Amino acid sequence: MSASTDSFLERAPIEARDWLVQLLPAPLQWFTHHLITIGAILAVFGLFFAFTTVAERKLLGRLQNRLGPNRSGLPKFSALPWHLKHKLFGLTQPFADAVKALTKEDIVPAAADKLLHFLAPVLVVAFSLLTFAVLPFGRNMVPVDLDAGLLYFFAAGSATELTIFMAGWASRNKYSLLAAMRALAQVISYELPLLLSVVPVVLVAGTLSTNEIVTAQGGWSFGILPHWNIFTPWGFIGFLLFLVAALAECNRSPFDLPEAESELIAGHLTEYSGFKYALFFMAEYFGLTALSGLGVTLFLGGWQAPCDFLPFIPSYVWFMGKLVMMIVFFIWVRGTLLRLRIDQLTRLAWQFIVPLALINLGNAAFWALTASWAGPLQLVRLGVSLALVVGPFILLGRRLNIGRGPRTYRYATS
Repeated sequence: MSASTDSFLERAPIEARDWLVQLLPAPLQWFTHHLITIGAILAVFGLFFAFTTVAERKLLGRLQNRLGPNRSGLPKFSALPWHLKHKLFGLTQPFADAVKALTKEDIVPAAADKLLHFLAPVLVVAFSLLTFAVLPFGRNMVPVDLDAGLLYFFAAGSATELTIFMAGWASRNKYSLLAAMRALAQVISYELPLLLSVVPVVLVAGTLSTNEIVTAQGGWSFGILPHWNIFTPWGFIGFLLFLVAALAECNRSPFDLPEAESELIAGHLTEYSGFKYALFFMAEYFGLTALSGLGVTLFLGGWQAPCDFLPFIPSYVWFMGKLVMMIVFFIWVRGTLLRLRIDQLTRLAWQFIVPLALINLGNAAFWALTASWAGPLQLVRLGVSLALVVGPFILLGRRLNIGRGPRTYRYATS
C-alpha cells in the first residue's frame, strides 16, 4: 500500500463523510452520502469560482500595467487598522460583487417569454455543475464512477448550447437572437475538435471511465518522468488541440465572439440584468473549471504525483494544483491574444484543427499498436510519431492562409 493511501490527510475527507453517513438510519444513508458529496462540490468550486474572478482581474491588471481591484476590505466596524483591512482582506471583492448582483433590479422585456427567460440562466448553471460529477478529484474521490464517464461529461456539457439559444430566443431582441445563433455556430464548430482531441486518450487507455484513465497514467520512468499522456507525441498535440477547443467552448479570449461588446452589445445576454446575468457569468467559469479538470484528468495524470517521492502529498492537492495552473494559463491567454474574426475562427476549426485531430488519432493508434517495441525500435517509434505530429502541423499551417493576404485599409481623405 502506498504512502499516499496510508496518510491521514489522504483518508480524512472520505472517512469524515462516511462517519457522518453512519450516524443516520440506514434508509437515509444513501441520500445523505450523495447530499454531502454535492454540498462539498458546491462549496469548494463555488469558492473557487469566487476567488478565480478576483485573481483574474488582478492578473489582467498586472498584464495591462494597472492594479486591478484593490478597494474592497472588511466593514468599517472592524477593529483592524485601515491599511490592514485593504491590504490583507482585498479578497472580499467577489462577495461584494455577489451582493451587488443580488440587489440589482431584474428587468425583463415586456415582449420576452418570461418562463424561458428565467429558465435559461438557471439551466446553464445546472448543466455546468453536472459535468463535475465524473471528475476524479483524488484517489477514491470521484463523485460518480461511471464506466462511460466521458460520454456523460460531453452529454451534460453540450446541453449548455440549448440554453444559449434559449436566452437569445426568449429575449425577443434581434441582437440577442443573432448573437445566440453566432454563439451556436462557434460552439458547434469546436465541439467536434474537442471530442476528436479526447478520442486518442480513450483509444490508448481502452476505457471511457475518467477514473481508469487516471489510473492508466500511473507510474514513473527513472523515478522522475511520469507516464502522463502529455509526455507522448500524440498526447502533447492532443493537449494543445484540447486547449484551443476548450477556449472556444468557454467563450474565452481570443474566441469571445458571443459577447463581443464592441460588435454585439452583450450578445445573447443583452436583455439580462442583475442576478440572472451573474448566473451566466458563473456558468462560464464553472464550464472553464470543468474543462480544465477534464484536461488535467486526460493529459496531466489527474491526481497522480509528478515524481515517485511525492505521493505523500494528498492526491486532491495535486489535482487542485494542476487545475489552478490550467486556470492561470487561460487567464494569461486572455490578457495576451486579440479577438479573432468569425471567419478566422471557423476556418481555424474546420481547415486546421479537425484535420490535425484526425491525423493525431491515427498517430495514437500507431503508438498503441507499437507498445511492445523495445530497444532501438523505441527510437523508431518515437521518430515516426513525432513526424506524424510535426509534418501535418507545418503543412496544414501553411495552407491555412493560402490566397488570403494581409488586409489593406483605405481611409477617406478630405
